[in-house]
Amino acid sequence: MVIKRDISWVRWIVCLGIAGCTVGPDYQQPERPLPDRWSAAEPGITTTRPAEVTEWWTVFGDPLMNDLIERAVRSNLDLKIAAARLCEARAVRKGAAADFWPRVEVAGAYASKGRSWNRRPDKPNDTVGRQFRDSVINEAADHVWDASLDPAGFATDVMGDTVGSILTRRNTGNERPRDQNLFEAGFDASWELDIFGGVRRSVEAAEAETAAAGEDYRNVLVTLAFEVARNYVEARDYQRRIAILLQNIEMQRKTLDLTRTLSDNGAASELEVAQARTQLSATSSQLPILETSFRHAVHQISLLVAELPDATLKELDQEAPFPAAPLEIPLGLPSDLLRRRPDIRRSERLLAAATARIGVATADLFPRFSLTGSFGSESYDLRSFLDRRSLFWSVGPAVRWPILDGGRIRANIEAQGADQQRALAEYELTVLNAMKEVEDALIAYQNEHTCYQHLLNAVEANRQAVSLANVQYQEGMSDFMVVVDSERTLCKYEDQLVQSKTQTTLYALAVFKALGGGWEARTDADGKQAKAVQRK
Repeated sequence: MVIKRDISWVRWIVCLGIAGCTVGPDYQQPERPLPDRWSAAEPGITTTRPAEVTEWWTVFGDPLMNDLIERAVRSNLDLKIAAARLCEARAVRKGAAADFWPRVEVAGAYASKGRSWNRRPDKPNDTVGRQFRDSVINEAADHVWDASLDPAGFATDVMGDTVGSILTRRNTGNERPRDQNLFEAGFDASWELDIFGGVRRSVEAAEAETAAAGEDYRNVLVTLAFEVARNYVEARDYQRRIAILLQNIEMQRKTLDLTRTLSDNGAASELEVAQARTQLSATSSQLPILETSFRHAVHQISLLVAELPDATLKELDQEAPFPAAPLEIPLGLPSDLLRRRPDIRRSERLLAAATARIGVATADLFPRFSLTGSFGSESYDLRSFLDRRSLFWSVGPAVRWPILDGGRIRANIEAQGADQQRALAEYELTVLNAMKEVEDALIAYQNEHTCYQHLLNAVEANRQAVSLANVQYQEGMSDFMVVVDSERTLCKYEDQLVQSKTQTTLYALAVFKALGGGWEARTDADGKQAKAVQRK
């Protein structure tokens, strides 16, 4: 009858766990209305067809830049850090899910005790005395059991004689009663039933945070591709500006030589020679600055591909064609950002985690039901440790319900609710920032594209002006300052033209980054990277 009653308790609690409810609010993805088109989009430069941003760097047509980005994806250390964090989040999620299952522990202990000779062992409340008495009775019972006596024999004089002989043997020195050994081993089990869904909400929060860590990894991918491309474009920009500067230096050196020749023949003054020398020195002073900037860009690329600072210098030392921006940039719809940009997806998952944590806090208001049990063996004598009379066990349900906690639980619920509101505001802010980044990059790209066209016309016109100024000066039709000013203006406009072309390409890169491209082709890259981190 007792066994049936125990089983009915187990069935009742298990059924209660299966039919349990999940407290706390259910998550619903927030709806953020977005416009139907980009306000800064300009026909002819941009198009509204779906954005082709899976491997956007390939549209620039530079094989070395593509190779550097692929190498960075394989070896970048920031990416490996993000992969390790993703592994950590996945492990935390597994730990949260483990609370669904029973917990079983194995325990063992050994203790050696010594009792004072001057302490009476026959006091009813003397624990050591009771242990000594119990050990004697157990030994006597073993003797009676081994003699195959019937249970009634325990009440006969045989039991008393046996106890007396054991006490006599112990008191005569054959065994010291003050020394005792205790051997214990067994299993402890507990299973807390998720009646009100606290564990389920905890797992929901862990799953959402794991997804957020995955979006962090993808966001690093997007930023990494942009940073490699940006530094590569800047390195090529400095190379091109150095080449143009060297051309201008050579042109101004020839002008200085011509001025000296004219001065020797009396056709030019020493002032004009000094002016030509000043112009040449001022132009040459810009060369070390550009070379420093070029090396810094190369060092940054080496860092992004996880190599030593000058490791990529041989690949980038030779001047190469400048990666030009595409003729048109496909933008797609603003609503595409919600599913494409990793930072928006991350904020949405963190909002889901904050919502689930409200349920975790709310579950603390309700009672906790659990099943506990233990089974093992305990004996003062190692020889009887495995004997069935040394076994002990217990099983039964338990309940805990906080009745008075000073308002801590409700305060925690309020805190989690406030945290959810914070996460919602951060999600909306992330969406607005994403829209702003795209609009800013678009307007900057389009205006720089227009600026580049004007500078291109200015450089062509100025080259003709320099040529005419030199001819007129040699024929004595104009002052030398006209030549100096024309060359200075040409040098400035050529440098601005290269910088404008660079900025146009950089703004195009910024558009692709703002659109959230660069990780779709690597949907399993986070898993592979994470497994590689785990193996290490």
